[in-house]
Amino acid sequence: MTRPTVATVHLDALEHNLRRVCALVHAGASLSGPGSGARPKVIAVVKANAYGHGAAPVALALEAAGADLFACADLEEGVTLREAGVTRPILIFGALSVSDLGYLFSHQLTPTVSTPSAARAIEAAAATRGAVIGCHLKVDTGMNRLGFRHDNLTRTVPEVLAMLHVRVEAIYTHFATADQPESPWLEEQRQRFDRATAALGALGIRGVQRHAANSAALLRDARTWYDAVRPGLLLYGVVPPPLAAADLDLRPALSLSSRIVAVKGVRAGEGTSYGLSWQNDQPRTIAIVPAGYADGLDTRLAGRGHVLLRGRRRSIVGAVCMDMIMVDVTGEDVSPGDEVVLIGRQGDEEISAREIASVIGTIPWEVVCRLGSRIGRIYVNEAMRQ
Repeated sequence: MTRPTVATVHLDALEHNLRRVCALVHAGASLSGPGSGARPKVIAVVKANAYGHGAAPVALALEAAGADLFACADLEEGVTLREAGVTRPILIFGALSVSDLGYLFSHQLTPTVSTPSAARAIEAAAATRGAVIGCHLKVDTGMNRLGFRHDNLTRTVPEVLAMLHVRVEAIYTHFATADQPESPWLEEQRQRFDRATAALGALGIRGVQRHAANSAALLRDARTWYDAVRPGLLLYGVVPPPLAAADLDLRPALSLSSRIVAVKGVRAGEGTSYGLSWQNDQPRTIAIVPAGYADGLDTRLAGRGHVLLRGRRRSIVGAVCMDMIMVDVTGEDVSPGDEVVLIGRQGDEEISAREIASVIGTIPWEVVCRLGSRIGRIYVNEAMRQ
């Protein structure tokens, strides 16, 4: 038995989006940096369960479509990918100093070295195994999260370079304001990264790959592409707001739907759901849909959000419950079993993750990443049916 609330993930859309990103960066490879004509590689970001889409099937589809590398948040996510059969390199973004580093070796994962203590821990783990492990060195150019400070590299990095069992294969940074066109910080961080790579070159780190561009930076400035780009949201068919990317022709990879389980009348002066905040002076008809905040629906959708029912927008009314929402269907001939679309297209209408994020005042990353584990995910590939 399956719950009626399910997410459908379109693998062909993921593959299409990856090809579109590849076409963009390959066509503009000559703009990716001074003296660089080689095409940037594509590091597919599949952290947070592939932004709620399901890490294993998504990564396998993207690997088959040509992704060069993968990136995830922590060792556990990397292990999941390897055990699913992913063979391409997997970069771990997160801090590893307090993790079980054995997985780096047993599952051939690539660590990020972002602090001296992390480097020491990885060096010790590699030494006990008589191994040399490649890593990516992270430089903090202003986000002030993880990474070696861009202006202190001559003091902190020589210790890493002296290690016998840790080899730097790439250097990277993370932009803090790439999705804010009015902010000067993208350009400032780019320049800092260029100076940092020059400083690291003087220390002996030469000929390694560089990467910096997330989805937003990838769209905004080809100079941030360097040797590889790191698309996340773009692969799932969502453009980071407020940016636009009509030329990319992306396709949303996920739709979320459910079905009506009950229809009932509400008399004049009555309300519905917790707090009875939604009341009317006229009789109304509501439909009950078995999806709530335990499934990842935001409580702020109450009175603001919509669903699609029979190709039309219908308002979510009353408080969003743990397991249910109520939808105003007054004047509509609906019945239990009718499909309700929460994210996706029905007829000529569409509700996107970006729209939902705008309605509730958040970002589309959060909308898709928070989809709950009890939501069944169905994977389809329309291209294989043709």
